[in-house]
Amino acid sequence: MKSMKLILKEDVDSLGASGEVVTVKPGYARNYLIPHGLAYEASEANVLRLEEEKAREEELAKRDYLEGRRRAAQLEGLSLTFEARAGEEGKLFGSVTSADIADRLNEGGLDFEVDRRRISLSDPLKELGVFAVPIRLHSEVEVEVEVRVERAAE
Repeated sequence: MKSMKLILKEDVDSLGASGEVVTVKPGYARNYLIPHGLAYEASEANVLRLEEEKAREEELAKRDYLEGRRRAAQLEGLSLTFEARAGEEGKLFGSVTSADIADRLNEGGLDFEVDRRRISLSDPLKELGVFAVPIRLHSEVEVEVEVRVERAAE
């Protein structure tokens, strides 16, 4: 036996990515890849199972993408207004955080919950103004929501 076909469970440097079928020397397979749980033998049944798993993963990825697009459509054109106390130069005494934005979005009657970690706000908003805040709903779907921070009537 000069070589063995294996299916990689994980990415292996200089060999291949997870789910790939690779050909390696038997010693490398028996002494390293299989014992370390990095690969398993590419029998006909395993190759079939791998193809079924890939098809299932593609279907799930497609469904997640479409769900992200549907949610983005609900958020598109949305504008949120926060009233906050501010000093003379427009600097807030507090801040508007991604958690505040998520809470306000979730109060708004959406049919899904917006997780604060999905809101791409590098720093909390600490001044008056209008900001375009990106919300990542899927790896390929991002939508911007307008956030207005206005001076609170005292």
